[in-house]
Amino acid sequence: MRRLFPLSAESPAESPAGTPTGSAARPLGGPSPVEDREWTLEELAEAYAYPDLPGLADLPGPEAGPGRPAGVWLRANMVSSLDGAAHHEGRSQPLSSAADMRIFGVLRGLADAVVVGAETVRREGYRPARAREPFAARRAAEGRPPVPAIAVISASMDLDFSLPLFTEPLVPTVVLTGAQAPAERLAAARAAGAEVVLAGEGTRVDPARVVAALAERGLTRLLTEGGPKLLGQFAAAGVLDELCLSLAPLLTAGDAARIVNGPGLVEPERFTLASVLEDAGFLFTRYRRLR
Repeated sequence: MRRLFPLSAESPAESPAGTPTGSAARPLGGPSPVEDREWTLEELAEAYAYPDLPGLADLPGPEAGPGRPAGVWLRANMVSSLDGAAHHEGRSQPLSSAADMRIFGVLRGLADAVVVGAETVRREGYRPARAREPFAARRAAEGRPPVPAIAVISASMDLDFSLPLFTEPLVPTVVLTGAQAPAERLAAARAAGAEVVLAGEGTRVDPARVVAALAERGLTRLLTEGGPKLLGQFAAAGVLDELCLSLAPLLTAGDAARIVNGPGLVEPERFTLASVLEDAGFLFTRYRRLR
């Protein structure tokens, strides 16, 4: 893996053959900034660190608004083929790679909650988040639980509450639904050990209220893994602060959804490029929303 953007002031120029040149080609005490090598989990965690949450009001994009508390950050992690497919034959895994899965794990390790739609839970076979030693130690030092909570958004509550996601998590799974969700399904979720949160009127779930409700529970570092419909709802509500997009060097054709699948925005949201990493032809990009 190598960093393509941004390069530090000490990063070398490269010769046409791709060989670093100049006195900065290999700084003392470490590898070249553009050397292709396996990054440690600590380096990836630093590269993908959340902004300093108490200081979010000073950043250009995620200011508090109606129904949105200050100090909360919602990032999305998605993978796409070169031709824009968000999945192949119904699942995102065929578009992934070993490096993509490492970054996937790092993003989870940094988050307070992983927000996901019910359809993605069913399609991808979601399980509880696993405790990983490097992040468990980091999280314990910060006074946080060993793993992020999985937060499932479901208007219909059509979920199998006998699955380990609900019965065996290290941190109780959160289910967010509308105020008029079926009473028997609410009871089934609670009986399985899930925390039920009402985040919408009627049977509808309001994406802005999802963010606010999680923040009220101290879950301010939010990560959504989709699917595309849920990501479209967050984008339409104006609450998506960051997009971590893995671009796979693959073509799929077919009619798979894009990573954001929903009604068009009145005006396109503007994002700015924060970083780009590359590994075996995969590009791991990170964009932050601008106002």
